[in-house]
Amino acid sequence: MIQEEEHKNTASSKWVVYLKNTCYILFALIIFLFALDLMISSLHQLGKTAAETILIATSNPFTSLFIGLLATAIIQSSSATTSMVVALVASGAITPESAVPMVMGANVGTTITSTLISLGFIAKRNEFIRAVSAGTYHDFFNILTVSILFPFEYYFGFLSKLSHHLALLFFNEAPSTVAQEFSGLGTKSSFLVQFLMEHVSNGFILTVLSFVLLFGSVLFFRKVLTDLLGIDSENNVQKFFFKNRLKSFGWGLITTATIRSSTITTSLVVPLVAKGIVNLRNAAPFILGANIGTTITAFIATIFNSNGAIDIAITHFLINFFGVILFLLVPYLRELPLILALGLGKLTRKYRLVGFIYILMVFFVIPFLLIYFYKGLS
Repeated sequence: MIQEEEHKNTASSKWVVYLKNTCYILFALIIFLFALDLMISSLHQLGKTAAETILIATSNPFTSLFIGLLATAIIQSSSATTSMVVALVASGAITPESAVPMVMGANVGTTITSTLISLGFIAKRNEFIRAVSAGTYHDFFNILTVSILFPFEYYFGFLSKLSHHLALLFFNEAPSTVAQEFSGLGTKSSFLVQFLMEHVSNGFILTVLSFVLLFGSVLFFRKVLTDLLGIDSENNVQKFFFKNRLKSFGWGLITTATIRSSTITTSLVVPLVAKGIVNLRNAAPFILGANIGTTITAFIATIFNSNGAIDIAITHFLINFFGVILFLLVPYLRELPLILALGLGKLTRKYRLVGFIYILMVFFVIPFLLIYFYKGLS
């Protein structure tokens, strides 16, 4: 009798937890959508001068690429960066063509987290070598993908044109790139945004507020889903995610799409590889799947009446999709990120400072040099 009562109480408490987490998730999603709505409206309020400043800053593809890289490296969330890019395009502050390099930069910038985590194993030589290999695999995958796709976009507009055609084909969107109103939350969202716009005249303050709400909602959503799924347990990750390459890829995609953060899922791989629980070759498909899964946030952000916003969501997907096709399915190319990551890992056996130098060069020095030389040639 006592056991039955305890069983009922346990079942009841589980339902309470599930209900509470569901409410948290819905709350985070509502705040996320509201923040995007507010961001678009506040960008309109900033006026023509601010819009021209943003357009000038992103008109240079190399500068646009670095802005996306730097912004994502600082906030360590490509989901937040791409959502902001969607809002910028939807507001008309930048064109879809100017936004493509920013999305590419965000893809590279988000990898800094797993690389920084790998440096935490510097005290243990063997673990450090494996950790650096795991942390930089994500880097090399995205860097190589951008290195291949950026010239095609720069010279031919390959990604922007393809994403625009796909948006017209699958979403039947109007050609307008500017969203005049937000359709995701209906009149309640419009009322709240209108209220803020009427009582806060400073567009910059509203833009900052919208960014804080957007970034906070992403972090909160991520935290709730992480606790709910229990993916903080290394044993659970190993048991369910890495049995074979296909399953590893699928779990990387699904888990990241659910949590809306490739930063967390790819960073989980680093300690697993460092401690020898999983080898890098088995973990690689999981990382590639995570790159596809992270694009879901941009699609959520496109509940705007804006073809340009949907273009960016599709562009984000295409960048990662083509990268996966190249470096997961093409035999010779498939080995290239692994060779580079393992090579850098082995280099740390002799010179442990290589990791720090690598971060400075890839995420700061090289982008600045590219911008400098591009300006010198133009």
